[in-house]
Amino acid sequence: MTIQDSFVLAWRTVKSNKLRTGITVAIIAFGIMALIGIITAISAMNQSLKENFSFMGANAFSVRYKELNARMGGPNNGDEFSKSKKGQKEKKSNLDKPIRIEEAAYFKEHYGFGRAIVSISRRAGGNNELHYKDKKTNPQITLMGGDENYLAVNGYSLTDGRNLNNVDIESGRSVCIVGSNVAAKLFPNKPASCVDKVILLQGKPYRIIGLLKSKGSSAMMRQDDIVISSLKNVRQYTNSNPSYAIGVMVNNVAELEPAIGETTEQMRKARRLIPTETDNFVIDKSDKFAEMFIGFLAGISGAAGAIGMITLIGAAIGLMNIMLVAVSERTREVGLIKALGGKKKDVRRQFLFESVCISILGAVFGIILGVGVGNLFSLILHTGFVVPWMWVAIGIVICSIVGLAAGIYPAMKAASLNPINALRYE
Repeated sequence: MTIQDSFVLAWRTVKSNKLRTGITVAIIAFGIMALIGIITAISAMNQSLKENFSFMGANAFSVRYKELNARMGGPNNGDEFSKSKKGQKEKKSNLDKPIRIEEAAYFKEHYGFGRAIVSISRRAGGNNELHYKDKKTNPQITLMGGDENYLAVNGYSLTDGRNLNNVDIESGRSVCIVGSNVAAKLFPNKPASCVDKVILLQGKPYRIIGLLKSKGSSAMMRQDDIVISSLKNVRQYTNSNPSYAIGVMVNNVAELEPAIGETTEQMRKARRLIPTETDNFVIDKSDKFAEMFIGFLAGISGAAGAIGMITLIGAAIGLMNIMLVAVSERTREVGLIKALGGKKKDVRRQFLFESVCISILGAVFGIILGVGVGNLFSLILHTGFVVPWMWVAIGIVICSIVGLAAGIYPAMKAASLNPINALRYE
């Protein structure tokens, strides 16, 4: 009996036992669906995080006075002091010392790395409500103070109007650039008509000079709910961030590391740190926050794998039981095959093929269902269609192994049957 004959007989048996095959395939499919579905959903979330948290360009980074940590539960156990090698308490550099405007201006003036662009900004609150006549926005608009380079460094571009100019920055007059969500809310019929209109921000009139192109928003990052005015103008707001932030954009990603080295040197000079003091500022790359949250999701991926494997172990046990029942039902068939000259390996191969066929069918249906369910998150998060090809391949391999493992014992039992006793079996 050839391998092809064994496979054909196995496939006919699988097709003839539709109910038994369907139940086993369903068990395996649900295990793979759980695994592939969760991995696909996490892939979609990863993609969304990268798109939404890379609010600066890939070739840009920022300088802040302390870490912007996103903690998920549990207190911060950091201590102001650390033990030195001699056992004495040694005070760390104070990361809570805000960056003053004089320090930021010194850095911008003296930073000389290639053709890098430097921007100074300051956050002036994130719960603002804007008004225009009888229209108003949700109270979630972020007010930023920036300079002429703020848009370029932070990856924004204008669709209408103009950028902040020197007169706006030096005088601190009440002009602003609005995000696309702001314009759509206040000017629903024609957002582009917002330019030159006067809106109210915390009861103060601001003339709109520019409209930003949409960068995309999500529940995690509202990049289009923003109003940008000049640094001098936002000083009037008492809820402003106590520190200024510095953004740097280089020509290409290859220049990031040397540019960061130059930034560290100039910031130490601006902050007047002596050689024995550690840096009291933090340099963040634009994708840092995405990588941080993606790290949190890695644990979920592990849990998904555990759930899928537990389900597949249950499916393997069920498949083995079904194959053992099949051996009992087909004892006379095995005896007939052996009586006609079939060998032990032919019988063993037929039962193994049958087990693997059922397992692979479960993998195929499970992968289709898993990718479909997982991509529901892609629709919600407005990302592209995601197919985790690596996990698809892993799923097929795992199911093949499950099929082989579940079929080995029944196949060996069938192959060891005595042909005479098998033919007499009722």
